[in-house]
Amino acid sequence: ISDNKIYHYHLNLRGSVSARRLTRLPSIPKNDAKFSGTEVCLSISETIDALLKDIKHYFQKMLILKIPVSSTAILMPFICTQNDMSVAAELVIERGDASGLRCENVFLPNECSPLNVSSSNVERLKSGLEEYVLKHRNSLNNKCDSCFCSREKLKISSGVACSMESHRSPGLIVEAVIAISELSESLCFRSSGNKTEVLHFKDFSPSSVSIASLNALTSIDWRSYGLTLVSAVDQVDHALIEWESLPPYLHIDMVITYPGKYKYQPDRHLIKKGVKLALDDLKEKHTGLLLSAHAVKICSYAPDLASSIAGIILSSNDLKFRSKCYSLLELSQSQEIGKQTVEDRIKEKIISVIETNDRKPEKIKEAAPFLFEDDRPQDLDPADLYLEEHAGGDNVFSFPD
Repeated sequence: ISDNKIYHYHLNLRGSVSARRLTRLPSIPKNDAKFSGTEVCLSISETIDALLKDIKHYFQKMLILKIPVSSTAILMPFICTQNDMSVAAELVIERGDASGLRCENVFLPNECSPLNVSSSNVERLKSGLEEYVLKHRNSLNNKCDSCFCSREKLKISSGVACSMESHRSPGLIVEAVIAISELSESLCFRSSGNKTEVLHFKDFSPSSVSIASLNALTSIDWRSYGLTLVSAVDQVDHALIEWESLPPYLHIDMVITYPGKYKYQPDRHLIKKGVKLALDDLKEKHTGLLLSAHAVKICSYAPDLASSIAGIILSSNDLKFRSKCYSLLELSQSQEIGKQTVEDRIKEKIISVIETNDRKPEKIKEAAPFLFEDDRPQDLDPADLYLEEHAGGDNVFSFPD
């Protein structure tokens, strides 16, 4: 905004790759206007459609940042502000034919859920990635109701990692947002198989993939989240992660941003922390999602164990014992309780305990909590408790022949 000119540049793509340079053209005075801008002219030897595809893809990625749209967007279709910075984007194609020159506006952002100007960067990033996925990576103008008839099919989370500011370096921030789609009955969703594109943004614009980011992605213990990493490869404008045996109905999208003008990019430890916080957030919010292979195996035993415990409870002739069990299971005794209801509630509690323990880092994992609360003194021997309760030879259980 403080610049007194609008700068113009020219890039000739017809020459050799080594000779391609941005050339500054004569600038235009702003005449005290309080806006800034840069115009880049491109001369190409290919058809305009070849260039249009890449430019449109660039704009589609920019929409993920969800920079707030200004209410003064009259002349430009996309005018927005972020951190005292003005951004304007417009994509118009001028074609000349026998009937004369005609213009075609090929890029108009259409937001599904606009946010308040006061929303934080990570809130905007979550909303932007959500819409990016709902519109099939912005290949559509509106949400695809065929694939995403319910928001429950899309699970999204975020993680923000910060480094301490010191006299040697400023504080750095890494924001990571992860979206998981479950589209088992999708009719038009274009799955990329066992691969995930990890988009990168630096200072609110698409960025190349750093070595630190690749190292961070490969150093994460993905198996603790039920995922097996095959490779993480630099694809210039994004990192491409390949998974082993990812379910065909599951798709993962990921965005990593460095929201600030840093002399140095964050190191792999900070990037890794941001991604892990987003993964932990997913596990915390969504039951049964991103469980480790070990936890999944243990959960597979839950139905049989729940059935056995339910059988013991329901076969007891001791009404006081059954009433206490129903109370611990938080089941209402005002009506008859069936075996399936008891089994389902016990299974929920077993799986809940397994998931709680699985969310803890390996180094600090402790013994899993009890399935049910017990307010009895903990210093009594189990055998004494049994004798205390069943003194007199009462037949507590009645098992069928």
